[in-house]
Amino acid sequence: MSLCSALLFLCTLAVASARGPTTVYMIRHGEKPADKNDQGLTPDGWRRAECLRDVFGADSEYNIQHIIAPPVMQNGEHRRPYMTVLPLAHDLGLQIDDHCTRKDPECVADAIRSYDGTGNILISWRHSNMDEIQELLGSENPVDYPINRFDLIWTMPYPYNEITDIYSEECPGLDVRPGLMAQY
Repeated sequence: MSLCSALLFLCTLAVASARGPTTVYMIRHGEKPADKNDQGLTPDGWRRAECLRDVFGADSEYNIQHIIAPPVMQNGEHRRPYMTVLPLAHDLGLQIDDHCTRKDPECVADAIRSYDGTGNILISWRHSNMDEIQELLGSENPVDYPINRFDLIWTMPYPYNEITDIYSEECPGLDVRPGLMAQY
């Protein structure tokens, strides 16, 4: 480990211990239309967005205080992750942190490492970039988000170097295999 890496690790550790351990929860955006030109959510995707209000809401055990999703492009493209967590953000009175573009997982990893708030972080992202976020946080064995699932919650406790639990969101009528996922 280089001196700079060691110093960064020690600073991150000091900040984390000063504010308590923050857990990161990663989810995929809601269901998408079969038409590749349609950048929105399907009716099931909107139902999932509504369900997340209960899953991660103020009365949940998740204590979400920060939400990260990529920005919606001016032409409306790439809006699924943002729209998936927008109802929840409104309920929690949070602004969605959308400063990281969808193809910049390094920005997401930096945002996680530099978070100095209380509570936990929820990330809504596209499945194909979620393994890169894990790698940039230090995972030696990143988990691939399955292409045919929209319901998984990945739990990454500090120091964010591995997924420790994978659960279904358990949205009624949407998720067929609720509970802890040993395999998906």
